[in-house]
Amino acid sequence: MISNPVIDAMMNRKSIRKYREEQPSDEVVETVIRVGQQAPFAMQMGSVLLSRNMERNIFRAPLLFTICVDVYRMEKVMEMRGWKRKASDLYTLMFGIQDAAYMAENMVIAAESIGLGSCFIGAAPFMAEKIKELYELPDRIFPLVMLTMGYPDEDPPLRPRYPMDFHLFEEEYPRFSDDDVSEAMKKMDSGYLRQEYYRKANYMIPLPEGMEERFDFDKYSWTEHISRKLGLWGENPEDILKNLELCGFSIRACI
Repeated sequence: MISNPVIDAMMNRKSIRKYREEQPSDEVVETVIRVGQQAPFAMQMGSVLLSRNMERNIFRAPLLFTICVDVYRMEKVMEMRGWKRKASDLYTLMFGIQDAAYMAENMVIAAESIGLGSCFIGAAPFMAEKIKELYELPDRIFPLVMLTMGYPDEDPPLRPRYPMDFHLFEEEYPRFSDDDVSEAMKKMDSGYLRQEYYRKANYMIPLPEGMEERFDFDKYSWTEHISRKLGLWGENPEDILKNLELCGFSIRACI
């Protein structure tokens, strides 16, 4: 595999949840945001909220960014041009999510390259009401993801990834055999078990009453953990639809 400083920064990046109290300078913050702005975009519908309040921030991080889909600003630009948006909210959000995601990833890599650590917090869409109130957001802005950042006070190992042949499919998508899936699962799970990730975090998603627990921390690993997330949580689409509506987006009207 080719190696250079950019690739090395990306390959060595890991989620950091413990930070030194040192506050990054304004120049550092500006650098991270400017690199975020420089990401590819469809319509530049990503914007960033920032909190430096360590007492309130997740993990007591010196910096907490919330990367948002910002249709409010885009509509202000259209208004100046004499246009009204005809595109549906669903159509518009698809492009806005891309813009915000590209921006967030650029910020992470920029931070890694100058000695900062970071961790994505994917719960932002489910905290929309709190975020909207905290930052006094107008309608048409939706929080996509939060990002803690600061100088690391820990050095965790790199986490495993699926093998390349479970990720890259040239010309045609394969139909996986049970052996194919088992081999990929083994790579993920054995790596996390060697690191004792879930044991050290003391984190096992509990099963509902009536389901027999067949795992302990000698066996509980990534594929079971992620399967429980999708197998137990998120059944009701109202949970996300009501937060989108709270932020001024109507997906129901698109259907």
